[in-house]
Amino acid sequence: MAAVNRPLSPHLQIYKPQLTSVLSIIHRGTGVFLTLGALFLSCWLLSIANGPESYTAVQQYILAWYGQIILYAWVYSLYYHLCNGIRHLFWDMGLGLEIKTTYISGYIVVAVSILFTIATWCLVRGGV
Repeated sequence: MAAVNRPLSPHLQIYKPQLTSVLSIIHRGTGVFLTLGALFLSCWLLSIANGPESYTAVQQYILAWYGQIILYAWVYSLYYHLCNGIRHLFWDMGLGLEIKTTYISGYIVVAVSILFTIATWCLVRGGV
């Protein structure tokens, strides 16, 4: 079979990242992160069932600075994935598919996710 000299697609490094593509990648990443978080939540629940020693050991990791960062990121991922999922439901209905509207809704998703995350942690920490 003879080699065909077809044009190759440009590599990813050539493309300028757009808000919509970045948000799509983040949506997929938050889905993976939420799945991993659900596994860790299961481990935490098992530690409760396993007894006080096991629970204390797991709590030491959760209450450490790195555990808190992971929890903050997990809550943000939850809200981001939820808000972006609602955005996709509107798209499924054929609403908001114009370029300008997709950018506006993308910024709204990010802003609302941040606000909900801050509100959640204020409620959890007793700040409100």
